[in-house]
Amino acid sequence: MKKIITALLFISFSLYAKSINVAVAANVSYAIHNLVNEFNKHHPDAKVQITLGSSGKLTAQIHNGAPYDILMSANMKYPNALYKNSLAITKPVVYAKGALAMLSTKKRDFTGGIHIVTDKNIRRIAIANPNTAPYGKAAVEALKSAGLYAEVKNKFIYGESVSQTVAYTVTAADLGFIAKSSLFSPKMKQYKKGINFIDVDPKLYTPIKQGIVLLKRAADNADAQAFYTFVLSKKCKNIFKTYGYQVQ
Repeated sequence: MKKIITALLFISFSLYAKSINVAVAANVSYAIHNLVNEFNKHHPDAKVQITLGSSGKLTAQIHNGAPYDILMSANMKYPNALYKNSLAITKPVVYAKGALAMLSTKKRDFTGGIHIVTDKNIRRIAIANPNTAPYGKAAVEALKSAGLYAEVKNKFIYGESVSQTVAYTVTAADLGFIAKSSLFSPKMKQYKKGINFIDVDPKLYTPIKQGIVLLKRAADNADAQAFYTFVLSKKCKNIFKTYGYQVQ
């Protein structure tokens, strides 16, 4: 009888246990597992489900009823739209500021900064789709600010997200505009600053303020609310710093 009662209690708790479904901008993919591991130290029973993608596509999924509790976007545009349309229950706030970098698997002369894109040996340039990925939009803005966009736009190959753009950069392109955070992945340690990559001058593009919102579905999910609070905590900000983000 005791075993039966224990089993029934387990089933009862399982029925009421809620997972945390988080829609995460692709550039955060390199940091998100560390964030979840740290969160689970204090909430060991919480199950965090991560869906990665471009901010635009994730937002479209939310508008179409995707069961997410939280959106961690690569900009403020999409969280603001969700809040305006009453799909978010918290006002969008910045959890980190991203930075743009240029990467090549080959040794390059980066002394001219972003003007390297005009080099005759740079035939294919990977960027994220600027219509759905904020880092792609920032790359286009930087090139336009430098007066280079029209000259090099025919070289572009587009990734659907910044993580796919990293993949294109290391396999199919001569150079890529990527999230600086991706360079902190263990797989990227072989690439050296000034030889394989440099930061894009931040004066060339609007600061990439990455926004988070708690979505309507999370109104009665205490674990989701706890994860949202954690992302904005000092401990979490310190993790973001280790991945090249700026935090306040």
